[in-house]
Amino acid sequence: MELESHVTQDLRDVIIGVLDTGVCPESQSFDDSLMSDIPTRWRGECEPSIDFNPSLCNKKLIGARSFSRGYITANAGSYVRKPIDISSPRDRDGHGTHTATTAAGSAVSNATLLGYATGTARGMAPQARVAAYKVCWTDGCYSSDILAGIDQAIVDGVDVLSISLGSASALYHHDTIAIGAFAAMEKGIFVSCSAGNSGPRRGSVANVAPWIMTVGAGTLDRDFPAYVSIGNGKRFDGVSLYGGEGMGDKPVGLVYFRERSNSSSSICMPGSLEPEIVRGKVVVCDRGLNGRVEKGSVVRDAGGVGMILANTAASGEELVADSHLIPAVAVGRSAGDVIRDYAASDRNPTAVLSFGGTVLDVKPSPVVAAFSSRGPNGVTNQILKPDVIGPGVNILAAWSNTIGPSGLSQDTRKTHFNIMSGTSMSCPHISGLAALLKATHPDWSPSAIKSALMTTAYTHDNTYSPLRDAAGEGEALSTPWAHGAGHVDPQKALSPGLVYDASTQDYIAFLCSLDYTLDQIQIIVKRPDVNCSTKFDDPGQLNYPSFSVVFGGKSLVEYTRTLTNVGAEGSVYDVNVAGPSMVGITVNPNRLVFGEVGDRQTYTVTFVSKRGVDDSVTSEFGSIMWSNEQHQVRSPVAFTWTEL
Repeated sequence: MELESHVTQDLRDVIIGVLDTGVCPESQSFDDSLMSDIPTRWRGECEPSIDFNPSLCNKKLIGARSFSRGYITANAGSYVRKPIDISSPRDRDGHGTHTATTAAGSAVSNATLLGYATGTARGMAPQARVAAYKVCWTDGCYSSDILAGIDQAIVDGVDVLSISLGSASALYHHDTIAIGAFAAMEKGIFVSCSAGNSGPRRGSVANVAPWIMTVGAGTLDRDFPAYVSIGNGKRFDGVSLYGGEGMGDKPVGLVYFRERSNSSSSICMPGSLEPEIVRGKVVVCDRGLNGRVEKGSVVRDAGGVGMILANTAASGEELVADSHLIPAVAVGRSAGDVIRDYAASDRNPTAVLSFGGTVLDVKPSPVVAAFSSRGPNGVTNQILKPDVIGPGVNILAAWSNTIGPSGLSQDTRKTHFNIMSGTSMSCPHISGLAALLKATHPDWSPSAIKSALMTTAYTHDNTYSPLRDAAGEGEALSTPWAHGAGHVDPQKALSPGLVYDASTQDYIAFLCSLDYTLDQIQIIVKRPDVNCSTKFDDPGQLNYPSFSVVFGGKSLVEYTRTLTNVGAEGSVYDVNVAGPSMVGITVNPNRLVFGEVGDRQTYTVTFVSKRGVDDSVTSEFGSIMWSNEQHQVRSPVAFTWTEL
């Protein structure tokens, strides 16, 4: 890996802590044959349990702990309800092993899921160390366990925290992850979190604290095509990770329960299908409510031989490939509508399902995933979230040996790797990149690393078009409320030229600008002497690498930013602004000159609204970019005219 070759030696001293469902230590992705001795500063351990021997840890997987007091308390002090959950770092879900190895898995050749995506699997920082903190159980992830895991990771000595968890956004003093992440940030630990999978709903983004890197999800240029051919001669493209025997070329009967009084039949809920109708046929199942793979299991139990998983308006044209238990193809809404109409109206509807394996160089990519949670930021309107997107659709990484790839109890298949989708998958990509940056620039703060990743992100796909949004129709374009600053660019992030830095005191001044009480601020900051003698007039004054301008009843908003030179001495940058016609943007000065490395220069940007009283536009977007021949330091700008 060319990027890593520049930083391999120092990278072995970087430790990524992963808060999740635990870890499967036997995975080849934790091979330590290329690792040096564990850093002497490391204070963590691998805790013993009845199913986890500490000797399974090594120079790669250097920590494994579990935190279950919150879970036990919530379950009346015992595991009676969920006997599978024993107090152990072992991953019995698969999610934690997948995220940990996405961030820092060792290279494994001939990795595959059921013959799909075959190749060499490696994490973003394959020479970094991994420490796993199990904070999630079958009933979920409890706040006290998450905080205990973060606190222990800080004490143990991690450099990066990867947290693919989250719930609805909340005020920071009520937000467990925000509170824990603040303590980590104070100790110089970079914290990366998932933006959430509640897209494309407006304002659904989670983990929005400005000291957190909030990561949305995009696609890769790899796909797993599958096809539906119906009896009227029409053929539709879809996706699938089905790895068993195919259906052959002979058409079989097709059924869709559109007109049934039991509406749960159309979505293939457990027990809803009539075996005498389904037996030997392909069933059309609407996407929604129950799990996608579970629907196929319901079809199989009723005697069906295949499934067409058809999107509805809620999912649009976004397709997510799954390792189905029976031959199954997922299709978008438009194809689904045609297939549903055909199945409901034809006297003898038939279908054939076929599978196309793995296809590379897919265009366009990346595309913002429809499920990726969206801005605007509902907690602090003046902070643009998410921050960036990374690969989060159909990601191959290691899997637990205790559960099948679908995660269903009836799935008896065993595989060393699995393909998953979600912002849980994009988050550890950025965690691994942060480890690479930490190894290359050990003196950079978490906010400097975040700035480097944001200001170098790209906003055009591999067809040179602006990023598209899978939630839209046709060629719908994405916005910073979906992709933040853009898709991360690892190579450029290593040398961003300039960074927007922020200190702990800056974040306290930010909290003070929100009019929180001192007691509320102390919950986050944990300082008995905290005060608001220094506060911003507007939370948007935080030295953040992006802008979210909320005019409200004002026609003018003015922000100040400070840039730190991390490039060459004597660097000169000129500014270029882009924005809607209804907003005037003025930057002063329009040229920044940096004499030495580490020099800081401040600029002020003034935004003036020119929107008419009757104008129906409520949001627009633009950018501010400082550039020279070597670097482009770009910040997205979101404009809104009402408080959100």
